[in-house]
Amino acid sequence: MLRQLLWRCLASVFLGLGALGVVLPGLPTTPFLLVAAWAGARGWPALEARLLAHPRYGGMIRDWRERRAVPRRAKWLASAMMLTSASLLWLTPTALMLRLGVTALLLCVALWLWTRPQA
Repeated sequence: MLRQLLWRCLASVFLGLGALGVVLPGLPTTPFLLVAAWAGARGWPALEARLLAHPRYGGMIRDWRERRAVPRRAKWLASAMMLTSASLLWLTPTALMLRLGVTALLLCVALWLWTRPQA
């Protein structure tokens, strides 16, 4: 019972973050919904089924689960956001090691993202 409650809480938190991502520019929606569906599968099957049946996000969740595939548009958008973030970081008075570290991390994430299959 407690385990199911914890999974439902986790699914709810990530579902809420995904909902915020719909209205806040720069906050991704799909990764949060992926986690919500994953947690829902463990403690809230009805929520998982609802997410998988969603007309807009259900296909992306299924593509990720079945083939770890990411839509081309999402790859371009994520890459543009990471480039914007890194560029803004270099325009601020931040420690050089932080700039280099964050830029390297974002580059690694972008490279990983582009190695995923196309949805």
